[in-house]
Amino acid sequence: MKLETVLAAAVAGERLDDGALAFLLGLGEPAELEALFRAAYAVKLRYVGNRVRLRGLVEISNICRKNCYYCGIRSGNGKVSRFTMSREEILEAARLTARFGYGSIVLQAGERNDPAWIDFIEETVRQIKAIDGGRLGITLSLGEQTLETYRRWFAAGAHRYLLRIESSDPEFYARLHPADHRYDERVAALGFLREAGYQVGTGVMIGLPGQTVSHLVRDLRFFQKLDVDMIGMGPYLVHHDTPLGREFPETGSDANRQLEAGLKMIAVTRLLLRNVNIASTTALQALAPDGRELGLLAGANVIMPNVGDLAYRKGYLLYENKPGTDENADSARVSLERAITAIGERIAYDEWGDSPHFAARTGSR
Repeated sequence: MKLETVLAAAVAGERLDDGALAFLLGLGEPAELEALFRAAYAVKLRYVGNRVRLRGLVEISNICRKNCYYCGIRSGNGKVSRFTMSREEILEAARLTARFGYGSIVLQAGERNDPAWIDFIEETVRQIKAIDGGRLGITLSLGEQTLETYRRWFAAGAHRYLLRIESSDPEFYARLHPADHRYDERVAALGFLREAGYQVGTGVMIGLPGQTVSHLVRDLRFFQKLDVDMIGMGPYLVHHDTPLGREFPETGSDANRQLEAGLKMIAVTRLLLRNVNIASTTALQALAPDGRELGLLAGANVIMPNVGDLAYRKGYLLYENKPGTDENADSARVSLERAITAIGERIAYDEWGDSPHFAARTGSR
């Protein structure tokens, strides 16, 4: 295949077959990567513009009923000091998010589905919605729930939900999770979110032990088939207090390679899905100080700066060497604004930043 031909077709919106997707994900020469990122950025400008959507991230609890083999807060990790923020602490973070002009807040936590937790989230969302006359958009990332629970949280005021699949291949998914973590239940939960009315997001880890380009192509087709509105994905980073980290301790030790793989997946996703929201994640920043900015230049348009209390940051380590655990929200805001402006992007202050794909899919405005 000729790179120029494939990229020209992608920018023009022509269908990319699996061979073309694999070809783009397999690029490695600096000039090739530059051309890929330039093409993805051109598509980004056409469909979502150069205005970065900010979401104030609050990691509200590290208590989790799941025991995923890759995650630092898995239920089986006895070294983790567990916490749950109080409602007032969460509301204070929400008020800070509004004061910063971020436009939206993300509540993220380990997966729980006990009645007390469901009630707690419902009332917390309702109270966030009351701040400043409903000024903040609300995204949840709280794992698998029933359709009824998703509907309750939606009715309370949440309107976006991120539920990562991590791998769309059932066999590979099974390698990453205990036997009681069911692939079909994860997929069903994504369907429940659509039925409940959310803007639906999912995503995968990139660079996992044993992962191939074919797996990533399948992931891209999974995103496309589900017709998702937003993508949150990033490079796999090791936590050594996990089964996967102990079995493959050197995975991801080549930071440049992991960063490159993450940026390529962002770029190809942008070329394929056009008008979805794509996050430039903290995992990219863990691999390079300017990783999130590189993600924006590769086609991403969302960043989620942490606005939670510093006292809890080091208790929410999904992977090791996570950046921002000792940086307060105000100084992070200043440095982020400076970095985004330096690459020619602008921040969309005081906007929810909903997915253009959701608007096109539903006919909403």
